[in-house]
Amino acid sequence: MTPFALFLFTLLALSSSCCSAIGPQNNRTVLALASRIGINYGKLGNNLPSPYQSINLIKTIKAGHVKLYDADPETLKLLSTTNLYVTIMVPNNQIISIGADQAAADNWVATNVLPFHPQTRIRFVLVGNEVLSYSSDQDKQIWANLVPAMRKVVNSLRARGIHNIKVGTPLAMDALRSSFPPSSGTFREDIAVPVMLPLLKFLIGTNSFFFLDVYPYFPWSTDPVNNHLDFALFESNSTYTDPQTGLVYTNLLDQMLDSVIFAMTKLGYPNISLAISETGWPNDGDIHETGANIVNAATYNRNLIKKMTANPPLGTPARRGAPIPTFLFSLFNENQKPGSGTERHWGILNPDGTPIYDIDFSGTRSFSGFDSLPKPSNNVPFKGNVWCVAVDGADEAELGQALNFACGRSNATCAALAPGGECYAPVTVTWHASYAFSSYWAQFRNQSSQCYFNGLARETTTNPGNERCKFPSVTL
Repeated sequence: MTPFALFLFTLLALSSSCCSAIGPQNNRTVLALASRIGINYGKLGNNLPSPYQSINLIKTIKAGHVKLYDADPETLKLLSTTNLYVTIMVPNNQIISIGADQAAADNWVATNVLPFHPQTRIRFVLVGNEVLSYSSDQDKQIWANLVPAMRKVVNSLRARGIHNIKVGTPLAMDALRSSFPPSSGTFREDIAVPVMLPLLKFLIGTNSFFFLDVYPYFPWSTDPVNNHLDFALFESNSTYTDPQTGLVYTNLLDQMLDSVIFAMTKLGYPNISLAISETGWPNDGDIHETGANIVNAATYNRNLIKKMTANPPLGTPARRGAPIPTFLFSLFNENQKPGSGTERHWGILNPDGTPIYDIDFSGTRSFSGFDSLPKPSNNVPFKGNVWCVAVDGADEAELGQALNFACGRSNATCAALAPGGECYAPVTVTWHASYAFSSYWAQFRNQSSQCYFNGLARETTTNPGNERCKFPSVTL
């Protein structure tokens, strides 16, 4: 999962076909998939339940579909005893080889699909994960091989008589150059012709979905003072009218989805079905990550499920009544995901399987029946000083390695920790690491440094220093 690029406000002239509210044909397969909310099952944590326990938890929450970030054989075998629809994924690092060689695609299908199909109800194979969000030379080779790899996977499936598994690829919102207002939706120039045109041709030709990772939290949080939280949480009484189309919007998600529809329309493909491969709201985060709390997460996900399970389907303003298969992100908080604090706090369950908040995947339960939640305290930006210190109970050997890393980039970072320095005492790994973490973070935060250090650090608003030793801090 990569953060959604900021909304851009470039307004483009609209072709007449962009204004059509006619969407893809609502066939029974799409309706069946869309009526069962899915869950993303990631495993980037060192405290998560086994696959067996996790699948039982997925059944307990009554999700209808599970999306994996691999094709783990143990998990797929366990899923064969359930009625869950299943989505599996080709990792990014295999796309080039599969795109260049039909035999590689055949081998992947033979290894990851044939041993489990049809007992395991695999319905989607996703080739890669947000591959267009990365742009190194190696990544651009993946771009070039993305659609060829998808074609070869389909060829392999069809050659084996498998016609009920669709192939797609999940993309992030940063595939768009412009997304607001929705009618200005346009794909980036570097991918529009070489990647998106063949991708859209493939999707329409195979009757597959445009899979989108879409997170209203990110555009809302870029300006939480002026952006309306209720509009992002499906709770607003206000509306927004697109100046070009006259379409009226009641929530941020619909705006984001329709921007993709208009972007596809501008390339000549107005009728490709959308599927939401990831969406959600963080239940916690770093101190500067405004609005990341349990109440907002519960509100967003409960309202999302109610919207997406409505019968008949609601669709979006540009596609009234179109069903949208949707996968919630995610099953667990994953404590080994790198990046800012929100990256590790998208789960609906704690690692021990207890719910972080109540949620009903059927969308039928009244909100009044859910347990009350603590009032959020971070819906407005924090103002003040923040320090970065070692987490309680951290392993001293690991702290020592992190201390060496923090002190190794610049001589100035840990000068105060030298013998006789103002922060030398007390001489403990935890004290020295905490000072080094704060100093490093304060020095390099403007270069995207995080207060994380492989899970050994946390943010605090309590000054950890003393009269002799002044810890550097970050001012928000």
